[in-house]
Amino acid sequence: MQINGAALTGHLDLRGGEACWKGEARGLPASTPPPRQIVDIAIVGAGVVGAMLAERLSATGLRVAVLDRRPPSWGATAASTALVMWAADTPLVQLAETIGADAAGRRWRRVRQAVLDLSMRIADLRLDCGWESRLEVYLDGDVLDEEGLVREGEARRAVGLASEFCGPAAIAERFGVEARPGLVSADTFEVDPVALTQGMLRAALARGATITYPADVVASSEDADGVQLTLASGEIVRARQVILACGYEAPRPFLPAAFELGSSFAIATGKATAPLWRDDAMIWEAADPYLYCRATRDGRVIIGGADEDFVDAARRDAMIPDKRRQLEQMASRLLKGAKIDAEYAWSATFGTSPDGLPAIGKAKDHDRLWLACGFGGNGVTFASLAAEIIASALDGRPDPDAICFSPYRFETDNAVQPISAHRRR
Repeated sequence: MQINGAALTGHLDLRGGEACWKGEARGLPASTPPPRQIVDIAIVGAGVVGAMLAERLSATGLRVAVLDRRPPSWGATAASTALVMWAADTPLVQLAETIGADAAGRRWRRVRQAVLDLSMRIADLRLDCGWESRLEVYLDGDVLDEEGLVREGEARRAVGLASEFCGPAAIAERFGVEARPGLVSADTFEVDPVALTQGMLRAALARGATITYPADVVASSEDADGVQLTLASGEIVRARQVILACGYEAPRPFLPAAFELGSSFAIATGKATAPLWRDDAMIWEAADPYLYCRATRDGRVIIGGADEDFVDAARRDAMIPDKRRQLEQMASRLLKGAKIDAEYAWSATFGTSPDGLPAIGKAKDHDRLWLACGFGGNGVTFASLAAEIIASALDGRPDPDAICFSPYRFETDNAVQPISAHRRR
């Protein structure tokens, strides 16, 4: 089957301004020539999803080739604020109302397991990527008020996911933020997304994987023996299986319209600004518009939110100065008047889904083409989930929860309406 490469993946300006991750160029692995022999797996995309897939699949002995039109981690990954959580953008209580408590709980438990598995994988690989365990504090807002948070906590505990409800005074005392009700959860982490991506790619390269950039896939054809990818240079890469891990430059011929794009904004203070609150907790709101905050290992405070529902890059980037001021003011209120002075400010394209969960699975009507699209918040978490699900399928051991994250699940589930746009990336 012939596929037009221009439609296979999008071509977007994924980010503007300047993000705080300064290791982009310093840690880049060297580009390698495209493999001449057929490989087991070709991965289109060298962001955090493609990197985790390359690491996981190369560890099983498969021959892996990674292709990207940009240097590794230079797309949306470099704009990520990398709060690694298991709570989805759509609250559990609202997802349960649509697909049932058991089905909703099953999805959330599987996402949490992907977080814990990633933590163990990073430890095993000894990656220096700023991976640190943190508490998550989910504050009230216009999506879930205090009563809604109580119900959300009850729903989580009923499906085996522990979140502690705390009233306004308890939140203020414990974390040093404004007095608001919230849910407190464990098993969440922070990370440097660029260092994580490059570390995963280096692990894959050490096992014989290749990574070629710039390598723009402009055409593809599939037959009984495999898939042939044609690069803009005219070079050919042949693979038995292809995984499209191209982030928000989505493979629109295969991805349902329910997966949408928008724009998000973030700022970061200078080093040694933190701590501005207690326990270095990761804070976000059940609100629209919303706010989220976290600290980094070098003492920056990262603040994000203020999403917009369009993807025009010029319009998005023109809003950075105003969004910077908006985020500084919102964070100052949350942190009881603390002075927030951003050193970095940036914008980014991001993706959403009706249930806040990713699109992972085989492309419809294709035997050798897979989608690994981390739409919704929790991009790092969803990268781990995609690596586990696809690796198991290729090993002949299908993950029993794979159906929960199928790109085509909305064709069988009851309609799931988006509750809010992206909360954190």
